[in-house]
Amino acid sequence: MFAAMLGAARGLLPLRDPLDAEIVVSEILGAWWGQRPRGDNAERIFGEGLIAYAAAEGSPAAAALLHALAGLGRTRRQRLDAKTAAAALVDRGVACPPWVSALPTLEPRECYLSGSRFGDADDVICVFDYADAETGDGERTGRHALIAVVDYNAGGILRDAWVTTKVDALIEHCRAGARADRMSTFVALAPERARSLLRSASARTESALPPGSGGRTALLPVRAESGVPDPGAGSLGTSHALLRARVRALPGQGAPTRSTVWLREHRATLVARFLSSPEAEELSDSFVASRCADHIVDYGCDVDAGRPMRISPRKAEAFLMTWLPSRVALSPAEQEAVPHILAAWVRWAGRRTGLPENAIAATLDSVWGVTNSFTDSYPDHAAGGYGLARDVVNRLIPDGDLSALPRRMFAFPLLASDVIPDKEHYDPSTVEGRRALLRLDHFDGQQPSQGKHASNTFEGSPELEEALDVHEMLALRLWHGDPPNLWSAAQRLLDRGMTRVTVISTLCDTLERTVGAGSPTSVLVKRLDDL
Repeated sequence: MFAAMLGAARGLLPLRDPLDAEIVVSEILGAWWGQRPRGDNAERIFGEGLIAYAAAEGSPAAAALLHALAGLGRTRRQRLDAKTAAAALVDRGVACPPWVSALPTLEPRECYLSGSRFGDADDVICVFDYADAETGDGERTGRHALIAVVDYNAGGILRDAWVTTKVDALIEHCRAGARADRMSTFVALAPERARSLLRSASARTESALPPGSGGRTALLPVRAESGVPDPGAGSLGTSHALLRARVRALPGQGAPTRSTVWLREHRATLVARFLSSPEAEELSDSFVASRCADHIVDYGCDVDAGRPMRISPRKAEAFLMTWLPSRVALSPAEQEAVPHILAAWVRWAGRRTGLPENAIAATLDSVWGVTNSFTDSYPDHAAGGYGLARDVVNRLIPDGDLSALPRRMFAFPLLASDVIPDKEHYDPSTVEGRRALLRLDHFDGQQPSQGKHASNTFEGSPELEEALDVHEMLALRLWHGDPPNLWSAAQRLLDRGMTRVTVISTLCDTLERTVGAGSPTSVLVKRLDDL
């Protein structure tokens, strides 16, 4: 793999523009990152291994690659190792392309934010250039702009990113659009704020991807518009190493800015204000209105980067057609009422935030436009949309969190069986009921697995009680989704053909080795991702 990457790096030698060289290296990294080994040593094996291989190879292509990695490496250690190795090759007389001297002189110039008053997405525009280190006369070369699209309807992730050298045309286009359309916005942005926005969006993007997807650090298309052919441009396998390097070049320190944290009491206060408003006067059932308003606020706080008051046609449609059906078990009365309550919320929030009336009307049109589709497509979960009895669904999701149903059903499958005649004493949300369910789970007639947490233990034995302790810890974590990587690991193991008993035993062993040993959650997450 490293030999193939160095072979591709020969294309760096005839280039003259440092931006073109950075784009090519970003493409090389992205094309191969999906094949990197998984686990705790991935960065060492892949990143540091590539640097060591290039240093040992010692060719002009290797030197060019190392110089680029000194700025594009993922970790601080990778960048330092690449810089040291590149300097050693220079000392040995290995020739380097002329663009190498310009790489360390990259500087940010100005930043802008382009979007709309609906706030569905922001285009973060950051302008950079290089100082020509060879002439020493302060001439600036390689002026270009990085454009990164932050999609708030998708949870504030980075949806796209590209580079262009047509900076003046881009900025004028954005300014003209803002002048022509009062819903469009284009404002100058402090570089520190741009850095914070991009780091937060990048962190959310990586956390949203499944482990081992090859995309946790290499998913964004980095398209080039600099006049040089861009191999694989726009491919989702393209590394966003270039984007990370530009974010590091922006001034500012510290961790990504976190979204506004809305505590439960703050959410309740917002709902109370809405329910006491004139817009909510015509809502006949106050209990149903309160429940549905809770869901609207939760969606804005948890999915829309802490912005429950933001409204837009796209957000309203995503809430009704995507988030509610996958996250919330609505009663029949709530299913019927939620479009009307959402419409009242749109009118209330839109006027409080100063949104123009035509924008409020457009959002209302979107609500009513998908109402029939929502009514027809929303499954009646409480009535057995998953093939489960109503009382089973109520016990598994007493909090109405529909997304938790699969993992809780995996943790307590006997709740839906005929093995339990009296379900009143087997409530998984209580300590006693949970323990009783798990005790039956160890004697449900399944084939015993080979692990020590299998169901082939004798009733009343110390071994059984020890196995139940760990199994209960696993079941409780699955119930709360803590951490989310636990259920992801279970699904991967099931997809590979493992039986439920074997998966339970594997997860119990992992929890016991990690949590039982007092290791931090980060260690548990890494071990789960490696399963």
